[in-house]
Amino acid sequence: RVCTLMIAREISGTTYPNSGVRDAFHNLSHHSAIQANKDRFAVLNTYHVSQLKYLLDKLKATPDGDGNLLDHSIILYGSGIADGNNHDHAPLPIALIGGGSGKLQGGRHLRFPDGTPLANLHAAVLDKLGAPTEKFGDSNGILPL
Repeated sequence: RVCTLMIAREISGTTYPNSGVRDAFHNLSHHSAIQANKDRFAVLNTYHVSQLKYLLDKLKATPDGDGNLLDHSIILYGSGIADGNNHDHAPLPIALIGGGSGKLQGGRHLRFPDGTPLANLHAAVLDKLGAPTEKFGDSNGILPL
């Protein structure tokens, strides 16, 4: 089973009224180093993470085989950009969550060398899912997960 959920593209003008912030995500990502903008952007990002928590709680509460859906899932959560104000892609904040049916070890913080393509992570996830590939997008290797 495979599912993809994209809340919005980074360039989207989408607003999230339930967050309490009326500004569009993309506009706030260009905060111009103004503290009030950065504060509203933090509220908006906190809202997004709360939605991730909601999903993870639902997966954990749903029995599946010898565990729950979270045990048998791999969730990749993150962004394609680290600092939207400067259009900086490093360090890219990514969380890989779930047990992958025993194929992922949790509770770790992994850091890879600067310049490592995100596609290396995608190739590693494909490998964990039993669909190994030598090349995915601009990958130049498979990350050891």
